[in-house]
Amino acid sequence: MIGRVLLALAAAVLVAFLASPDSFAAVFEPFTRNNAPPIYRQTPLWSLTLSHLTLVALAVVASTVVALVLAVLVTRPAGREFLPLARTITSVGQTFPPVAVLALAVPIMGFGAGPTLVALFLYGLLPVFENTLAGLTTQPPNVTEAARGMGLTPRQRLWQVELPLALPVILGGMRLTAVISLGTATIGSTVAARTLGEVIIAGLLSANTAFVLQGGLVVGIIAVLIHEGFQALERRARARIGQA
Repeated sequence: MIGRVLLALAAAVLVAFLASPDSFAAVFEPFTRNNAPPIYRQTPLWSLTLSHLTLVALAVVASTVVALVLAVLVTRPAGREFLPLARTITSVGQTFPPVAVLALAVPIMGFGAGPTLVALFLYGLLPVFENTLAGLTTQPPNVTEAARGMGLTPRQRLWQVELPLALPVILGGMRLTAVISLGTATIGSTVAARTLGEVIIAGLLSANTAFVLQGGLVVGIIAVLIHEGFQALERRARARIGQA
């Protein structure tokens, strides 16, 4: 109960801050020096937040779709031999730092959101893939045997039995991907993507701690809200399949 109240309070403060940042000027004033502005005004914070979330959402959806398809393919009899290859593909994003991906993508795609999307997409593949793989390969044998006994086709077993049973674990992978992507997206501002990293970078360049705090706090609060939101979905999914 206390946790829900704190989450609701954090969400309310975040909305209030994004709607009227100047109302919080007194809070950030002590973190400025040499009469620097306490609130970042070059770009509306709500606009940067929406752009940041849009990038993250697109990357998470793309990562989830590709990782799900790969996990399903390598858990079918005809695709099991491709498991090592699929693991190699999904591990690429974790092997190369996002900064390196940006450096390689910018000469090809130019500056903007494109390189950031590529970096977030690659970085988000592994958690969803591994969780989906675990969810599909650790199901009770008696359940799958019962599905076969009912005469369900392989496609019906996948959609009606296997994926619903694996859904809580899949959501856990999506949660990790979303939270990681949310924080990683801030570096997109180094290649002219419109993210909350713009506020943080402006604060670092001007030695204005208030700007750094604003960008960091907004990202941090949203990360907590997304984390808790996915956990609520996981609990609901477990309840639907009879798991406490």
